[in-house]
Amino acid sequence: MTEQQLPEWADPSVSPAHLDAQGVSRRGLLRRAGLFGAAFALGPAVTPAFAASGRGLGGDDPRLAYLVGDHHVHSVYSHDAKYTFSQQARAAAEYGLDWMVFNEHSNFGHAHYGAALEHQEILKARAENPRRLIFQGLEWYIPAAEHCTVFAAPGAHEVDLLTRFELAYDGKLLGYTEGSAGATDTARNEAHAVKAIKWLAEQRRSGYVDDVLVLANHPLRLGIDSPHEMRNWRDAAPEIMIGMEGAPGAQGAAIPGWRGSTSIRGEYENKPSAQSWAGYPADAYPTYGGFDWATATVGGLWDALLAEGRLFTITTNSDNHRTVFDTWKNGDWAAGQNFDNTGRLPDPVNTDTPQPGSDFWPGEFSRTHVGVTRYGYRAVMEGLRAGRVWLDHGHLLDGLDVRVKRDCDGGRGVTLGGRLRVRKGERITLYVTVTTASRANPRGILPELARVDVIRGAVRGPVTDRDAWKAPDTKVVHTKDVSGRKGTYTLRVPLTVGDESFYVRLRGSDGNRHAAGYLGASIDPHGPIPHEPGNGDPWADTWFYSNPVFVDVVH
Repeated sequence: MTEQQLPEWADPSVSPAHLDAQGVSRRGLLRRAGLFGAAFALGPAVTPAFAASGRGLGGDDPRLAYLVGDHHVHSVYSHDAKYTFSQQARAAAEYGLDWMVFNEHSNFGHAHYGAALEHQEILKARAENPRRLIFQGLEWYIPAAEHCTVFAAPGAHEVDLLTRFELAYDGKLLGYTEGSAGATDTARNEAHAVKAIKWLAEQRRSGYVDDVLVLANHPLRLGIDSPHEMRNWRDAAPEIMIGMEGAPGAQGAAIPGWRGSTSIRGEYENKPSAQSWAGYPADAYPTYGGFDWATATVGGLWDALLAEGRLFTITTNSDNHRTVFDTWKNGDWAAGQNFDNTGRLPDPVNTDTPQPGSDFWPGEFSRTHVGVTRYGYRAVMEGLRAGRVWLDHGHLLDGLDVRVKRDCDGGRGVTLGGRLRVRKGERITLYVTVTTASRANPRGILPELARVDVIRGAVRGPVTDRDAWKAPDTKVVHTKDVSGRKGTYTLRVPLTVGDESFYVRLRGSDGNRHAAGYLGASIDPHGPIPHEPGNGDPWADTWFYSNPVFVDVVH
């Protein structure tokens, strides 16, 4: 593999005059973090947050730079996509991504032919794009459930791991798709999903691969990822199964007048089926401000997982198959060829006429920001595992830094994904440093953050009912109106420490669309709301979300 180069915005040899406004902004954030140049290239690895237990009071997490990425991108090596690697990589560069995962669908054509061919293109793409981190991944059809991103660190066995896993554990390839209540094979299929995650963990422990991660994709799109399954996956290997998409791709699906009068952002247009978990209400199926109901509902499923005191990371991505208003279409097969016997679609051809699509290019609309102390593949994976993650739509922010500190300490405190240990009655403060958007987004809009919400939930430990999806003690506890504020500024929010451990997480929006949250105004007075079918302009309804910070009360 070619020598990895720093991104342009992080490379001191690249003049500021050659950077756009956002590049200059990101360089400024990197300098303030003390990670510019060689310090960023050679700095220490991020220590995973889950390994931080047993420390003394307080905490002193490192300063971080945030790398922007997308873990869900498809190419001609997926049976239902259409773009070449070079098209996707060029788009990722144009829209400012530092890392991306080519996440191809499982099927026999991919396992027997496509994955190996794709790997050669991955190696070529890495050589041609030395300033980007390009992972090879797999979109796993989870037995009895939906899809997951699976990806490994680059190395001698990265493609072998994926194909071995695909053939042994993929629900579609095995016919292990039944997951409805009462289905005879449900228990077997759910158990096989747990076995699969444990197998991946063993490959990491044995050193067969340096690292591997799993993230659940579009969890409530079909309503077939039940709460107990998600808990089972997490508990099987929390260092491997680290979280889920908080917001799906296909965010362009409901642009007015484009795809149809019933279209919903994320292609979340489904109703409950025989395969769906019966405990989800019908309101769980659309997106809310473009976010999955499991994440968007304050006191809902994501909060129920966090209230157990365990990290479960959220992300967002493009899930790019077919870009809105794009003019390319799939090419024609040669005689006797198909996906099953080649593992690859023909290269697309340009029609000069807009083609059907629901997606945005990688980085064009949806961005996952991962906090790292150095630049590289392992650093991104370590940052994801540690939960040092925030996400935005529409390029709403240039930067976000979150810290919780004991008022008696002078250190940096604990950041996203971390744990601060305190005693009852101690004075602690949440510090939220925002850097506002410095340039127009790809839609030509200069985004403006209007509001920041602080969400707090009690930590009560493991639940008895593993299908519980509510966290009744989680609510919005503080709201800051930041309309009109520009540049970099810090919000300071005092936090009360009582008897119980708790967590805080952040959410914010452009303020265009909001109402009482799904569980009521007393819990969430101005949360995201669904749009009318066919009328969901994503650029006019943008939000950011952060992972939590946990506060452990020591008695």
